[in-house]
Amino acid sequence: MRSCGLVALCLLVVTAPARADDWPQFRGPDGQGHAGQRGLPLEWSEGQNIVWKAPVPGLGWSSPTILGRQIWLTTALDEGRSLHVVCMDRETGEVQHDVEAFQIADPGKIHSKNSHASPSPILEGDRVYVHFGDNGTACLSTDGKVLWRNQELIYAHGHGPGGSPVLYKDLLIVSCDGTDRQFVAALDKHSGKLRWQTKREGRMAYSTPLVIHAAGRDQVISTGGDAVVSYNPADGEEIWRVRYDGYSEVPRPVYGQGLVFICSGYNTPLLYAIRPDGEGDVTDTHVAWKTTKAAPLNPSPLLIGEELYFVSDRGVAVCADAKTGEQHWQKRLPGNYSASPLAADGRIYFTNETGETTVIAPGKEFKSLASNLVDGRTLASLAVSGKAIYLRTDTHLYRIEER
Repeated sequence: MRSCGLVALCLLVVTAPARADDWPQFRGPDGQGHAGQRGLPLEWSEGQNIVWKAPVPGLGWSSPTILGRQIWLTTALDEGRSLHVVCMDRETGEVQHDVEAFQIADPGKIHSKNSHASPSPILEGDRVYVHFGDNGTACLSTDGKVLWRNQELIYAHGHGPGGSPVLYKDLLIVSCDGTDRQFVAALDKHSGKLRWQTKREGRMAYSTPLVIHAAGRDQVISTGGDAVVSYNPADGEEIWRVRYDGYSEVPRPVYGQGLVFICSGYNTPLLYAIRPDGEGDVTDTHVAWKTTKAAPLNPSPLLIGEELYFVSDRGVAVCADAKTGEQHWQKRLPGNYSASPLAADGRIYFTNETGETTVIAPGKEFKSLASNLVDGRTLASLAVSGKAIYLRTDTHLYRIEER
């Protein structure tokens, strides 16, 4: 692993300060799946290296987020009519807070690979921000009190809520791409009031935005139906866009090596590498390369130094040169994939949908290190804190650590 490249990458992504052991948002401190911790477990099973295994009521596919001793996640009970925010103790797995954020008379239908509580919380200081798509957005204090609620972001999910919120200065930004209308919105993080809303044309999408600093300015990259768009995060003004034919985008964008990497969604996914220094429609001028080979529909890509790693939903993993797209290797991993990969402790962790995590060494040659299986369905991405990995299944949250 090129540690200097990883440090440079993290500096280019606009994030709130986080302590070394914190995992404050979907895909970690930089929002791109990198953990700086060492001493993480390589191998585990139901009988090995499990510190605790705690039940989580209801169903939710939000990934765990961690601040200090608190682990925050969301879940849905009563078939999505009762939407909860749950805080668990990092050391023991015991529930500290279980707060019903919203009661919903008709939460709508969800896809078989989705839940009514799929967006991950985002943590900052003593605040917890949660988003349930059209069903509501809320802010809680870390002692479990609801500080504000907002149910003004109205749109038809189609398959349930998907994308997680992001923070930028005093704004909480969400992508809201429904079957009826599509827009990106920013709420005041202190009050929950709408600060800006930018309409866009396209189809439904479920991706989490990424805030970066590129070409001398901050940008929020939001992958939507039929186009990826860069906005000024302060006011929602569009900076540039790249068009494609696709919908139901899930993977979060990745940024590094002077390129933004995005996936175009269904029905035939493409992975695009885009230079983020343009203005207006840059479809014909700023696409550095693109590929259909093993392009994901659900898992986000992972950039480590000059190599880009990604896995298709059916388990075809690829390592490619980030600048050119040239493929170094391609390997079939076991199972199907929805969770995004994790880079940690000089390894890459790929978790499939049936509880199996394949661990490999990063590099231009494929090298498998371990295969680890737990019980349950697994669509949530891994989280890291201290020397532990946190893995969520459809019924439990695991703390996995060398014992």
